[in-house]
Parts: sequence; structure tokens; C-alpha cells
Amino acid sequence: MPNRRIQRRLADGLTVGRALLGLPLIVALGCGEMGTAWWLLLVGGLSDAADGWLARRAGGGSIWGARLDPLTDKILILAPLLWLGAEGILPLWAIWLLLARELLISGWRAGQGSGGPASWGGKAKTILQFASLLLLLWPWIGQSHLQTLGFWLFWPSLLLALSSAWGYVKAPAADRQS
Repeated sequence: MPNRRIQRRLADGLTVGRALLGLPLIVALGCGEMGTAWWLLLVGGLSDAADGWLARRAGGGSIWGARLDPLTDKILILAPLLWLGAEGILPLWAIWLLLARELLISGWRAGQGSGGPASWGGKAKTILQFASLLLLLWPWIGQSHLQTLGFWLFWPSLLLALSSAWGYVKAPAADRQS
């Protein structure tokens, strides 16, 4: 049992660390430090995968981690999305639509005793958003082609976000827990 407890604590620590990446990420973007911003986003995405893996290996994460994890994902994803909107790279209406979706689902999760586990559609949306953002922020050689690919990956991530939100809201409470 101590090993599982340690794994849960490590998962929670990675979640907290990811939350703390949001501020340096937005500062790096604001200062034009695209390479730093890209690396911060990559570390954040990898830590999301690692904390989920640790939590599953421990037989499930803590309720605290289940509540904090989706919020840290939102911080890490919305910071660059807002910057990309301010720069005119992505349309603001689409970013505001995503923000509204995230607020809706966060409100729903707040009412769930378990923190409201993510659906497969929600997980796929997060992975696609991270990939899209990493391509959009790519600061090195081949930038324009990768940024174009990132732009086009953004749209399926938006559709997944909206369809997974519909799934959360529409499904009976018993179905949402699985």
C-alpha cells in the first residue's frame, strides 16, 4: 500500500507542478520567448500523461487530484489559446466557445463527488489540443508548415470539445461516472 500512496502523491505533485507552469508560459509568450513557451507546454503535456499513468497504476488517483487535474489542463491550454487569439492566429470566437465549454464542464465537475472523471472524448480533445498548440507555437525550422497543420488540428479539437461537452451534459449521472 505505501507504493500506491507514493504514486498518488507523485501524481498530485505533477498536477500542482503543471498548474504552476501556466504563469511562466503566458509570460514567455508575452515576451516573445517562443522556444521557452513551447518547452513549457511540452513539459505540461507530458506531466499530464505521467500523472494519469501514475494515478491509474495506483488503482486510481485522489479525489483532490481528480478535481485539480482538469483545472490545470485548462490553465495550460487556455493560456496559449488566449495569446494565439490576441495575436490573430486563431479566431477569438472559437476560443471563447472553448472557454465557455470549459466553464460549463468545470461547473458540472464541481457537483460530482468524484471530481467527474474525464470521458474518452474529453481525453481525446485534450490530446488534440496539446498537439495543435505545440504545432502552432513551433518556433524552429519548418515553422509555417507545422503552424498550418496546428491550425487545421485546432478545428477537430474544437468539435471534440463541443461533442464531449454534450456527452457530459446529456448523459444520465450514472453513465458519466464511467
